[in-house]
Amino acid sequence: MSAGDDPAARFVALFSDPAHIPAVSKHFGFELIGLDPDARTVEAWFSARPEFLNPNGSIQGGIVTGFLDEAMSAAAFMAADLKAAVPTLEMKTSFLRPLMTARARAIGQVARLGTSVAFLEGRLWNEDGVLCATSTATAAIRPF
Repeated sequence: MSAGDDPAARFVALFSDPAHIPAVSKHFGFELIGLDPDARTVEAWFSARPEFLNPNGSIQGGIVTGFLDEAMSAAAFMAADLKAAVPTLEMKTSFLRPLMTARARAIGQVARLGTSVAFLEGRLWNEDGVLCATSTATAAIRPF
């Protein structure tokens, strides 16, 4: 199988090229750590900018949700062989503790991939490895 036939290799190539990383991913400091096509997971670092902080010094909840959405959407995009958009239809985030560190690690996973809908899960840790938030989402599968 050539890299052109391997969605994981194409995904790494795509997200390793700053010209192809979506603007919001860049804004969130998205940095691909790894992926597992068999487990349908994508793991990434995110960087919290000073403007992401709320008055108590933690990362604002909408930004935490955005980090999780990016990781889950990336996993769904990879699982769909990079041949479909995967817009989020609904999402639930559970905030377990405030995210106080400048970097966070997220794993997005496809729990189930159908022909028109994907069910996604996400987890977000601070840079010390403490779980700060979890999420579930439903996304549409819209072939290009």
